[in-house]
Amino acid sequence: MTSGISRRGRVLAAAVGTGVLVPLIAAATPAAAAAPTVTCSSAKAGLAAKLKKDITAALAGRKGTVAVGLYDRSTNTTCTLRASSAYDSASVVKVTVLAALLWDAKKSNRYLTDRENSLAKAMITKSDNAATSTLWKQLGMTKIKGFLSAAGMTQTKPGANGYWGLTQITVTDEQKLLKLLTAKNAVLSDNSRAYIVKLMGQVVSSQRWGTPYGVPSGVTVAVKNGWLQRSTNGWRVHSVGAFKGGGHDYVMTVLTHGNSTMNYGITTIQAVAKVIHKDLAAS
Repeated sequence: MTSGISRRGRVLAAAVGTGVLVPLIAAATPAAAAAPTVTCSSAKAGLAAKLKKDITAALAGRKGTVAVGLYDRSTNTTCTLRASSAYDSASVVKVTVLAALLWDAKKSNRYLTDRENSLAKAMITKSDNAATSTLWKQLGMTKIKGFLSAAGMTQTKPGANGYWGLTQITVTDEQKLLKLLTAKNAVLSDNSRAYIVKLMGQVVSSQRWGTPYGVPSGVTVAVKNGWLQRSTNGWRVHSVGAFKGGGHDYVMTVLTHGNSTMNYGITTIQAVAKVIHKDLAAS
């Protein structure tokens, strides 16, 4: 009955209440929105253009959705891609949890207890989930949100009902946090900053992939990674890092989802990290 008006699928037929068939013209498919591009700026001549070209090339042909942030104090260089896109945090939120704990302790003019120190070390160096849940519950939403507000991390939305790994994060806010950890500020004390960076420098070897990949010798590394598989958007694989040495002082965030496997996401992140380290070392 409908075959006479199908015209090779360009016309759709819709049955209405009267039983009459009314032909509907299929709407034209809108043109796909242009994919976001890498944006870079730098005080160093030629560096921004080089980074933009190399990061773009590193991501060419990679599946999934990738967000990138780079900031180098030494050359006043910034690169971003999808800076405000939200991702499930997975374990990179653990740096935020520790920063919030130290921020709150500073307000009370107290040191961390031995128990808190032990939990913090397990949470950062081994990515211990139970330790994270304990500290997340201890802090509570009011203190976590208080820290985010103090840090200017306005795009970060804490996960509900204890699901800290579903906290919504962006490159913009992760870069803000990394900058707080690596320069004097009013939010975190110098001791607190040094403590977080020290633990990020002691991450177990099996979890030191991601942003440190290709780092030049003599450059110090502080890293925290996250990985989580869900039914939508496949694997989330993220890496945040702080690097100092060789005339540079830089922080890097790479967030990804839509990865078929964890290793696929790691490979994508490391392709980006490798060219960033290389281009900065050569500048």
